[in-house]
Amino acid sequence: MSHSGGGGLPSVRDYHDRAKSILSKSVYEHFAMGAGDNGTVVENRRAYSRLLLQWRCLRGVEKLDLSTSVLGHHISSPICVAPSSMQKMACADGELAMSRACAKAGTLMTLSSWSTCSMEDVSNAGGVESPRWFQLYISPDRAFLQNLVQRAERSGFVALVVTIDLPRQGVRFANLRSGFAPPPHLSVVHYSLSGRAGGAGDDDYFRSSADVFIDPAMSWADIPWLKSVSSLPIVVKGVMSGDDAKEALRHGVDAIWVSNHGGRQLDGSPATIDVLAEVVQAVDGRVEVYVDGGVRSGTDVLKALALGARAVFVGRPPLWGLVCNGEDGAGDVLGILNHELEVALTLCGCSSVQSVPKSIAVPASRYRSLL
Repeated sequence: MSHSGGGGLPSVRDYHDRAKSILSKSVYEHFAMGAGDNGTVVENRRAYSRLLLQWRCLRGVEKLDLSTSVLGHHISSPICVAPSSMQKMACADGELAMSRACAKAGTLMTLSSWSTCSMEDVSNAGGVESPRWFQLYISPDRAFLQNLVQRAERSGFVALVVTIDLPRQGVRFANLRSGFAPPPHLSVVHYSLSGRAGGAGDDDYFRSSADVFIDPAMSWADIPWLKSVSSLPIVVKGVMSGDDAKEALRHGVDAIWVSNHGGRQLDGSPATIDVLAEVVQAVDGRVEVYVDGGVRSGTDVLKALALGARAVFVGRPPLWGLVCNGEDGAGDVLGILNHELEVALTLCGCSSVQSVPKSIAVPASRYRSLL
């Protein structure tokens, strides 16, 4: 059954399996695999299985409300789309198709600065139905970065997502083994249009791009600088400790995104869901907190909401939908996740995503210790 009405597959796992059969081995591994031996990717998933949902009965949940807001913008569901690079490797329309899918679903899309479609075209494709954020890295060329930020503002993006967990590329064995390079007809447009590194088909693609995308000297002092050149709210993505959450607050961020880059940066790091409660406690309600990493079902989303996430971001699942059936496939994956969230909310006795009690997410060890 397709939950978006498009005759799609029944689960996120089915979309993953179908996408894997469609993509070349090197492109699939680029999207699916993480740093090193893939340990952090695996841990992101395993951590959700260490949490159980303790439902409550007879709560009168005939009316459900999945809607919420992020940074003051209304969205139909707390399930939002994380930035994923080079989406034209998934389907011909790439980020344009993803933007349309998010608009139809009434949810937020975050556009990667490693996009194969321009921010202006992505904004036009999505229209005004839902908000969009623009993800960026701290570039060593501040004039170029300022221009990029101001383009995003002019294009209708309503927040900047600053990825702070990438002072350099992680070691990705899968890409190294396959010699991954994007197809020669694609380019990372926000960089290649400027005549800089980032054109595709380059055997040393990632290293040539890194000189422009990544500044190993980046620091918390760059956050106030970004705020000085743009009026957009700043979301920092890549916070994995309470201490860094407090540091982010001291430097004026508007929201915090708990993320380990989908396991693509540091092998052996904690799962994001394991860190979420620590960050939420450190923030103490002063800004919104989001999370990504390992989310594959509506029950995963509910667990993250119970631990304090305002919104939950998915990256790979809608990408698999894009591979399988473009805009409709990505929309169907979002529909599946939202349907599963509705069912989970009902069964746990919750009528709204904004009133999910922490008490429903319990460690599995609580029950295993009784055996």
